[in-house]
Amino acid sequence: MLKTRSRIDSQIEKLSEFTATPDKGTTRLTYSQEDLKARNYIKSEMRARGLQVREDGFGNIFGKLEGTIEGAPSVMIGSHFDSVPNGGAFDGPAGVVAGLEVAALFSEYNLKPKYSLEIVALIEEEGSRFGGGLMGSRGIVGLLSDYEFANLKDKSGVSTEEAMLKIGLDPSLPRKRDPKTMKAFLELHIEQGPILEDHNIPIGVVEAIVGLTQLEVTVTGQAGHAGTTPMNRRADALAAAAAIIAQLPNLAIDEGEETVITAGRLNVFPNGANVIPDKAVFTVDIRSGKEDHVLNMIEKTKALVESFNQNGIHTSVEKLLYIQPKKLNEEIKSLFKAKSNELKVSWIPINSGAGHDAMVFSDFTDVGMLFIPSKAGLSHCPEEWSSSEHLEKGIQIFFEAAKVLTEAEG
Repeated sequence: MLKTRSRIDSQIEKLSEFTATPDKGTTRLTYSQEDLKARNYIKSEMRARGLQVREDGFGNIFGKLEGTIEGAPSVMIGSHFDSVPNGGAFDGPAGVVAGLEVAALFSEYNLKPKYSLEIVALIEEEGSRFGGGLMGSRGIVGLLSDYEFANLKDKSGVSTEEAMLKIGLDPSLPRKRDPKTMKAFLELHIEQGPILEDHNIPIGVVEAIVGLTQLEVTVTGQAGHAGTTPMNRRADALAAAAAIIAQLPNLAIDEGEETVITAGRLNVFPNGANVIPDKAVFTVDIRSGKEDHVLNMIEKTKALVESFNQNGIHTSVEKLLYIQPKKLNEEIKSLFKAKSNELKVSWIPINSGAGHDAMVFSDFTDVGMLFIPSKAGLSHCPEEWSSSEHLEKGIQIFFEAAKVLTEAEG
């Protein structure tokens, strides 16, 4: 499989070049010029494998190897190709490359699937530009309405559709997909944690994905001069926001059972060095393997935020995203385990503490997911790295599983 490993290295390296922050990690925001360059490369690689390429009204990319059963649903393999700011080269692209390589192997072995094989590259999983996250997959299954999509804006006030048009995408194309067209969805992803590396195990078969919610908190006060406004006459939105954020970690600690909470993004207005802030907007990310803990944390966070409604400070909380914990398909998990054993690849069952597109699709089709080790457990940073050897093992398992699921014939 030396050819496979060479292609993996080449594709990961090429995709990493499409970044707004060279030498400072991967920054590839949705509908940016870097997005455009990456999507053009992905589409060219799909065509090189003989796939029929199309995009939908969100900008998701699909490369299809048509099955011999007319109108039969597709076995989809893929992940996302956007990034967090100054992130790594593997989070998302590893799964896209896995799909491309499975398609290459189908071509090399001249396999004809009965059920179509479809490689998918999804947009805005991270939510780094438009917030919420998992936008491409949520859109495909109808969890993001046309109205909601059209009204999403980035921090500069640019709407999704304006941003699409700027790089030549067509937001009028069909968006929602009939679940009957999807037989299964497979996603390979880096673990983003230390468990596989610590156990020296190359493959994690994902049993379940954590539940999560993302909230947006807005704190408003009154702008004023930094030098002439007495301390007892201030309604400082940033000071109130900072006091709220400082108390969030204890909410998760008190909740227990590995519940986590993160205030990850903060915007301050008018953001002047000598102006008292009149508005602060920040995100709150809550995750737990048990839905009760997520729901409890939402209520505790809202109560904390509302307790600051005094002395000229006003607050509001908007829910950007809510997804329940998801158990993945038992038959596909069993198939992954069986194929791993046949290939003599060591594996362990593992749960995902991060959200993924797979969790969205799991309510609409059969879903399976594999993890490969992350060096030092690092992710969402320039140091993020996984070996092509481990990625190759995951691809081998996907290839064997895809042959079964598509009922491919040689």
